[in-house]
Order: sequence, then C-alpha cells, then structure tokens
Amino acid sequence: MDSPPASMKTFLAWVVLFASAISSLHSMEITSEPWGKTQDEQPVSLFTLKNEKGMTVRITNYGGIIVSLLVPDKDGKLDDVTLGYDTLAEYESNNPYFGCITGRYANRIANGTFSLEGTKYTLAANDKPNHLHGGIKGFDKKVWNATPEKTEHAARLVLKYTSPDGEEGYPGNLDCTVTYELTQDNRLVIRYLASTDKVTVINLTNHSYFNLAGHGDGNALDQILTLYASTYTPTDKTQIPTGQIASVKNTPLDFTSPDEIGRRINDSSQDLEFGLGYDHNFILDDQSDGLKKAATLFDPTSGRRMDVFTTKPAIQFYSGNHLKHAGKGGAAYPKRSGVCLETQFYPDSPNRPDFPSSVLKPGMPYQHTTEYHFSAATP
Repeated sequence: MDSPPASMKTFLAWVVLFASAISSLHSMEITSEPWGKTQDEQPVSLFTLKNEKGMTVRITNYGGIIVSLLVPDKDGKLDDVTLGYDTLAEYESNNPYFGCITGRYANRIANGTFSLEGTKYTLAANDKPNHLHGGIKGFDKKVWNATPEKTEHAARLVLKYTSPDGEEGYPGNLDCTVTYELTQDNRLVIRYLASTDKVTVINLTNHSYFNLAGHGDGNALDQILTLYASTYTPTDKTQIPTGQIASVKNTPLDFTSPDEIGRRINDSSQDLEFGLGYDHNFILDDQSDGLKKAATLFDPTSGRRMDVFTTKPAIQFYSGNHLKHAGKGGAAYPKRSGVCLETQFYPDSPNRPDFPSSVLKPGMPYQHTTEYHFSAATP
C-alpha cells in the first residue's frame, strides 16, 4: 500500500495537533453556582476550577476566599489542604481570615495611623492598639465582581473591586484586580493589580491556612518548612516591628534548612512569646523584583509538597496559634492545625521609611504575583 502524500501527512499532523488542543481545552474546567446572600442581601457565587489531574480549587467572590483546595498525594489521592468553612454564613460570622484576600493593607500598622505627604490618616484599631488586615470591613468581607475564564492550559477567576476614597480610613479610590489561575501542572497562581487616583498605601496578600496532610488532620507541627530567608524583623509585644533587621541564625526562627515546624515552637524566646508561636515577617534573601522562591512546605506522610514563589520582598509565617474552630465537614481545627505563608511588604511599612515602600501613587500600578507549586516529592 502506497504511503499518503506529504500534503496528506501535513494535514493529518495538523488534525492531531488540533484534536490535542481541543482535548486539553476541555480538560480544564471552571463552573459557578449560587452560594447564598450576605447579611446585607448581596448575592454570592462559588466557582470551581479543575485541571485534568483532578486538582481542584473552589473560590468564592465573597472576600476572594479559597474555600477548598484538593491536591493529590504521592499515591494520587486527593485531599483538601486548606482550612475553611462549608457555608457563607460561617465566613461572615467567625472567620479568622481563612483563605481570603487581605487588604488594603495586610498585616499590622502601628496604632492604626500613618502619614502621607503631610496628612495623617487614622484607621481602625481592630487589633488593639494596632490596625490589622485592612480594618473592620476589609477586602476579606467585600463581594468582588467575578469573571471566569478558560484557556488551553489554565482556568482563571478574575475578581475586581473598587475601594472608595476614605474606606476604612485609607485615602484614594483604589481599583483592584485579583486573578486566581489553576494550571495543568498543579500551580495555583495569584496575580494582584491595583491603581489609585490619590497617594495611598497598599499591601495585598492571600491568607490561606495550609495543612498538607489534609484540612482536618490534627495539627501541622510535623510538617517540614524551609524559608529562603536568613533575616527577619523583630517586634515589640504588640507585634509591631522595632525597626531592627536580625539574623535567624541560632534562633528558633531559622528555617534556612528544612525543619519540622513543631520542633522548636515552644522554645523560651521573646519573639515566640509575643506571637504565642510563629507569627513573623521573614525577609527573603533574594530581593530581586522577579519571581523567586520564598518557602517550601512538605508533609512526610502524604508526600505533598508546596513551593511558594513571589515577587514580594517578604513572607509572614504564621503557625495558626489562635485557632480553635470547627471547620468543613465538622472537622476540628485546634491550635496550630494550619499554617499561613503570606507574601507581603513588611508590617508597618507606612511608618517605616527604611522598609521597602508600600506607597502607591497615581499613574504607578501596583502589581505582584504569588505562585503555589504543588507536587508529591521528598524534601
């Protein structure tokens, strides 16, 4: 039998490529469903993003909250590795920032005040005596406009919110876009964009609590953490940076080599005492503007590994010291049952001109990216 002519071979090759592209496109999924109404009657939706490997992330446009994140273990078994609730009502009534977008300013601002261009601004002291995570009704409690998107290699949820001038005491109308993207290679990418019409401060991050063994699997103290940071910002007893930059060497804060989270968490250390465990801002060794590795979290039992990359200069490691909640499916979330790895500017940067600047001016876009790479591997 004669072989097909070259033109036919080329045609068949294009058919195969086209079919492969269509198959890949259909293997990415994004769906939405109603998820109730807020206490002030705003409708809320729940979006599900899924790739061909089964990794699935559910996000609500209330607070941009990651409600669940199903990730395969070393045997391919999926489990939800983020803490959270089953219902919108629970997030509204008693949320310790599970999975949400925190802003306008994530972390703390001393005494709830800062000055810009000669004007003093006063914010809510919702973490007395300081301001925390954007105030009484920060971005974690806003209903964002949501647009789902799907491409050949990724499913995306684009969230938009405009914070009006004066909201929670902050100056300027701030237009924000946060995009969640799930890729075929088990990456969850978060891109933050913002612009203002008046000089202001901004520090956006995601506040997910991770337990790579599964969200209801006791504490996370036997999981292994690496932080690519050899210095940190010591704090006073209210957890505001003193202005000092200190080495982690010979302290319980040294995670420059992989170590169990719980091995030194109860050491007698003033820093650990202030936060009742780990709740510290670590300065990344790589201070370039591009995407760089900030942390690695590994669970020896499941084999799940999460590598955190960011364009930000620092990361807050919080070991869930105040947790005492009942979560999804009736799971108990005791103290230290999940850990946060929040990429960020330093705490209290608006009052510290020697810290990397969190000031945003008109015509100067705010943008940063954080990526969570999931795999099942050894440390």
